[in-house]
Amino acid sequence: MARNLRYRNRRVALISFLGAAGMVGASYAAVPLYEIFCQVTGYGGTTQVAETLPEKILHRRITIRFNADTDRALPWKFTAVKDRVEVRVGENTLAFYRARNVSGRAVSGTATFNVTPLKAGQYFNKIECFCFTEQWLEPGGEVDMPVSFFVDPAIAEDPNLDDVKEITLSYTFFKTEVDPDRTARVGDASASIDG
Repeated sequence: MARNLRYRNRRVALISFLGAAGMVGASYAAVPLYEIFCQVTGYGGTTQVAETLPEKILHRRITIRFNADTDRALPWKFTAVKDRVEVRVGENTLAFYRARNVSGRAVSGTATFNVTPLKAGQYFNKIECFCFTEQWLEPGGEVDMPVSFFVDPAIAEDPNLDDVKEITLSYTFFKTEVDPDRTARVGDASASIDG
């Protein structure tokens, strides 16, 4: 009887250990799985990344507004070059954001992004964006950073988005602590692009 009790105790202990290990593993996997879910579904205003342009451009027009924010820890002035642009659905558009390092030292930053209304995220596609990599600005450096995007023509087939006349593309830059030799050096006084 004691032998049977020890066996059951060991079994319960093993199952408990495996359950706890599984929960720890699930907690580590939650963030990357959530990011993948958001990228696939556009949930939370997450935009899509496209490798090709759509085959058709619709007559439907949507106003794209641009928003720029900077975390207090990053000594940059970050703004959209234009406040808004009107685009046709399916039309590839190029917009610029401007960043200037107002500190006396080189600083790197990375941008997070989303679109509002959140339901439009799955139809907002980026071809190229400064937000895909960390950016590095020398002291006093300024640069215009491009984002190439289009609104997927499939938006016209979604009746839940018939009311969408305006989409806001928002970026927030945060300071990063990285090796400057491994970061895209985008800004010094001579690197600025007039736009």
